Amino acid sequence: MRVRTLAVALTSVILLSACQKSVVRSDGYSIAMADLTGGVSVSDMQAHMAAGKYTSADLTQAALDQIKAKDGDLHSIISVNPDALTQAKASDAARKAGKALGPLMGIPVLIKDNIETADPIATTAGSLALKDNITHRDAPVVANLRNGGAIILAKTNLSEWANIRSSRAVSGWSATGGLTANAHDHARTACGSSSGSGAAVAARLAPLAVGTETDGSVTCPSSMEGLVGLKPTVGLVSRTYVVPISHSQDTPGPMGHSVADVAAMLGVMAGRDPADTATGEADAHKLDYTAKLAGFSLKGVRIGILRDQVGKDVKTTAVFEAALKSLAGAGAVLVDIKDSSVSDIGDDEMNIMMYELKADLNTYLASTPATVKTQTLADIIAFNTANAAQEMPYFGQELFERAQLTTGLNDPVYLKAVGAKARAAARLDDLLKANSVSVLVAPTYGPAWMSDTVNGDQYNGPSATQLPAVSGYPHLTVPMGTVQGLPVGLSFIGPKWSEARLLQVGYAYERARTAKK
Repeated sequence: MRVRTLAVALTSVILLSACQKSVVRSDGYSIAMADLTGGVSVSDMQAHMAAGKYTSADLTQAALDQIKAKDGDLHSIISVNPDALTQAKASDAARKAGKALGPLMGIPVLIKDNIETADPIATTAGSLALKDNITHRDAPVVANLRNGGAIILAKTNLSEWANIRSSRAVSGWSATGGLTANAHDHARTACGSSSGSGAAVAARLAPLAVGTETDGSVTCPSSMEGLVGLKPTVGLVSRTYVVPISHSQDTPGPMGHSVADVAAMLGVMAGRDPADTATGEADAHKLDYTAKLAGFSLKGVRIGILRDQVGKDVKTTAVFEAALKSLAGAGAVLVDIKDSSVSDIGDDEMNIMMYELKADLNTYLASTPATVKTQTLADIIAFNTANAAQEMPYFGQELFERAQLTTGLNDPVYLKAVGAKARAAARLDDLLKANSVSVLVAPTYGPAWMSDTVNGDQYNGPSATQLPAVSGYPHLTVPMGTVQGLPVGLSFIGPKWSEARLLQVGYAYERARTAKK
C-alpha cells in the first residue's frame, strides 16, 4: 500500500480520541501510523508529540499494530514488551506535566534479544536454553535509553548466540525466533547477528533499534536492509548484562533510518559504566552528536578509499563509484589507498573469540537466575545435544566445542592472538596518518544473498568490517544505493573515539546523495 503522508492525513476527515488526543482519520488510519511508516524522523516525531498531534501511546500502539500485521512473515521480533504501552502513557503524563525526559522521549525502541531489560520478558540470545532468563535487570545501555525517554517496545530476533555457535550457521536463524527475513526480499538474508533489529526497522515496525557487533553484526544487517548503523569504539557503550562473545570486540550500537536518528540514539546510549572497565574513558569522549551535525561541510575533508576492500562485484562497485562522486561533488578530497591488509588477522581474531567466549559466557551465565539451568558453556553444549531437533536442525555447534577446549586467558596461544588488536589499530592509525586522511571509506558489503538452510551463509563481495572490529575502532555504514533493488551500504571508518566525525561525514554524504535524487 502506498504510504500516505502527514499532509494527506491532515487534510482527511479526522476524529479526536478523548482519552489520548489521537488524530485518527475516518477510515481509521492514524497520523501516528503515517509517521511511523512514512519515514518521519525521530525529531519530527518528537515535534508532533510536543504539538499534541498524537501521543507516545498512539505511536507505541501504531508500532505494536505494525508488529502484529507484518512480523508473521519477517520473524524479526522474539517478544513484545507487555509494559510498553504503560511506559508510553507514563511518558505522555510526564510530557503533559512539563517534564523533559530526554531526546528520545516517547519514541519506541527495539532491543536485540541478547541485551537484558528489566521488563517481564526473557533475554534468550535466540537459544531455548535461556528461555527462562528473566533477570529483571536493565543493561546499563537500556537504562540509558530509558533515562533518555525511550519506550522499550520489544526484543528482536538474532542469529542464535550472535552467530558464534557454528561457522556453517544461517544468519538470522535462532531456535527461539526462527529465520529472520530481509525486509526487501523475504527469500534473502537479513545478515547477522542483529538481523531482527535490522529487518524490523527496515520494515518500519519501529523507528530505532539496538544491535550488537563483534565483527559485522550491526553494520552488515544495516547495510543489507538500507539502514544507518554504527559500531562505536569499544568502550563508548556499556556491555554489562549483554550476552557476550568477546570483551575485546563486543559493543552495542544504534540502528535507524538516518544519520541524525542514529546520532541522537548514540548520545543517549553512550557513557561510563563502573561495571565495565572498558568504558572508563567514555564520559570524556561522549558528545552531543546531534549538535555536531549542523553546518558541517565536506569541503576539503580528506577521505581515504580502501581500494583493496572494494571487491569484485561490478554492480556494487558501480554504486560505490557513484558514492565517491557524491563525496567529491560535496567538496571531499579523495585519496586512493591500495593496501590495508594486516597479516594473520583472521586466524588471530578467531582465537581471541574462542578463548574469550568461554571465559566471558561462563561469567555471564553464572549471573543468571536459578531458573536458567545452563550455567556454563559446557551446559549449553550438552543442552544443544539433548535438544538437537530444535536447536541444531540446520547446523551444529563446532565453534562452541572448540571454545570449550580452550584453557584460559593466560594461555600463550591467546596472549599471542591478542596482539592482533594492537596490530589492527596501528594499521588503521598508519593508514590515516600516512595518507593525511581523517576517514576511510569502502563498500560495507555486497547485496543480500539468498538464505540457505542447507549450505549456510554464502558470503560474497566486499566486507569492510574486520579492521574496525578487531581494533575496536568505530565503523559507520550509510545507505549508498541499491543493486537490483537490494540495498548496499557505504562504510566510514575512523580512529578511536571518532564517532562525531564519522557521523558528520556520513550526514554530509547522506544529504549530498539525497540532493541528487
